[in-house]
Amino acid sequence: MKIGHVGQITFALGLAVIALLAIRVFVIPSTSIPLKRMTLGHLHNIDLGKMPDFSNIDDITTKKQTFFDYLRPAIEAQNQIIIHERQFVVSMIEQLDKGIGLNKADNERLQSIVEKYQYDIDMFTPASLSPLLRRIDTIPVEMVLIQAANESGWGSSRFAKKGFNFFGQWCFTKGCGIVPSARDENKNHEVAVFNSPKDSIIAYMVNLNTNHAYRLFRAMRADLRAQKIKPTAEKLVFGLINYSERREDYIDELLEMLKHNKSLLTGNQANA
Repeated sequence: MKIGHVGQITFALGLAVIALLAIRVFVIPSTSIPLKRMTLGHLHNIDLGKMPDFSNIDDITTKKQTFFDYLRPAIEAQNQIIIHERQFVVSMIEQLDKGIGLNKADNERLQSIVEKYQYDIDMFTPASLSPLLRRIDTIPVEMVLIQAANESGWGSSRFAKKGFNFFGQWCFTKGCGIVPSARDENKNHEVAVFNSPKDSIIAYMVNLNTNHAYRLFRAMRADLRAQKIKPTAEKLVFGLINYSERREDYIDELLEMLKHNKSLLTGNQANA
């Protein structure tokens, strides 16, 4: 079959489009794939199972890897939930920016997200919602794991065993948790008790994303995003300066732990 000059061009363009689509589908991975593989319901309901008795694992490397492998699924699930929430808020901002009102379901979901991230807002507008995105952002898995290891003594602390508290989080109502044995007489805090390790992870991530003490952490993360630089644990750990009274020494310790356990955190144990 013969085709004219215009037909040849059209045919060539058609082949190019088909080739690009093939590359897009089969070669270039879609960043939305992880979100489609697991629904929000599955992410919220992820079950870590029975917590291992970390203190009875004698081999240090085995203990560390078991600790990381046990907590990682819940941390990754929470990050995926945060991604869902962020994408929803971004879509609502875009919708409002176009002058399209929100339906009842969108309003209710937006309100629940605003409450979760403890964000004070009177009216949903693009201008009022945009700053909320600083709070709705993921936390590097490696940083969460290292802080959990540091604060819980690799899952062997009394607070981790009895209260599933892996991050040393406090509460301030009498009877709300476990009284620290070394608490000063003028202090009234207790170490919070959670129903599961997953609940401890959720509370920790909400804390970093909402508490006034971690504004620096959130600002650093937002600045890196703006520069299109991946917010890694090594970069963001400096935003935890207020997490411990030890301050700089605490940051140095976390950095050393990140460096020393890098092979276990990445799953490459060849040099462990």
